[in-house]
Amino acid sequence: MSSHASPIVRRKSRQIMVGNVPVGGDAPITVQTMTNTKTTDVVATLEQIRRIERVGADIVRVSVPTMEAAEAFRLIKAETRIPVVADIHFDYRIALKVAEYGADCLRINPGNIGNEQRVRAVVDCARDLNIPIRIGVNGGSLERDIQEKYGEPTPEALVESALRHVDYLDKLDFQNFKVSVKASDVFLAVGAYRLLAQQIEQPLHLGITEAGGFRAGAVKSSIGLGMLLADGIGDTLRISLAADPVEEVKVGFDILKSLRIRSRGINFIACPSCSRQEFDVIGTVNELEQRLEDIITPMDVSIIGCVVNGPGEALVSDLGLAGAANKSALYEAGQRVDRLDNKALVPILEQRIRARAAMLDPGNRIEVDEH
Repeated sequence: MSSHASPIVRRKSRQIMVGNVPVGGDAPITVQTMTNTKTTDVVATLEQIRRIERVGADIVRVSVPTMEAAEAFRLIKAETRIPVVADIHFDYRIALKVAEYGADCLRINPGNIGNEQRVRAVVDCARDLNIPIRIGVNGGSLERDIQEKYGEPTPEALVESALRHVDYLDKLDFQNFKVSVKASDVFLAVGAYRLLAQQIEQPLHLGITEAGGFRAGAVKSSIGLGMLLADGIGDTLRISLAADPVEEVKVGFDILKSLRIRSRGINFIACPSCSRQEFDVIGTVNELEQRLEDIITPMDVSIIGCVVNGPGEALVSDLGLAGAANKSALYEAGQRVDRLDNKALVPILEQRIRARAAMLDPGNRIEVDEH
């Protein structure tokens, strides 16, 4: 595993607790996602959350649009290990109900849940139960007067909306919150977060909202969040893809891993493959990624199809394969230890990688915050 620490200096923010997970301050940047099942379908929602937990998500968010969904939330929360955020719009009574049922965070915008009395009721409840709030501003749903003032979504418009909601909480002396200013346009979102980061001390929840399908959305999110994270901005993140929430979690961790911010699981170093390859590099890597997604021990594993770059990458990886005719060379901790039949690589590599992970971390519990 690379020993180089990330050169990024993070923005100093206030720390809040989402359940037992710290967000902000010097805590590791957390990765979260949101279920896309019907919340009232408790079985389907729990099944999805199990898969989300398995790939290492720190926090999961569940939409609670109705009182019926709030009753389902109670059952879901009771069966979920990681903290659960309740996403609520418009009806303050739903916020009060899910708080009673153990929500670890309330995602609300104070300005859209009613008059000052209703906002106070929710904030007082959150204070009494020590539940943080997330203010979530979205470029596609700005208040009408702000839209009219700016003519179109701008970074300044998003930040003005966010600060309006923050002001509600400030007036009630409530500081236990985090904020997001998401947009589907990369530059709009990045500009808004950079502006907001200078004006409040609370943690920032990063995201490029409605980023698109898996491929395009992952690219947009990587560029936008990469720009912000490289600036030291961001305390928790959600990748918004029109895809399985499990994939959102994987992309989130891959972004953090690429910036050497947080190492979780296997970092596959693989060549794009060419006519020099001595085995099916792409098929091998794809299958290993699927088989080994439960490994959280940070490891560098290089899978290179020929002898041009293979030995060099293998020497600096925890475990590496350098392609050669018929049998490829296997390296471990900088030493060549074996030659593997190119026709049966995947099961043997899986076994060796799992053995290496077990040696590095017997409980498979290591995760590295590289700051």
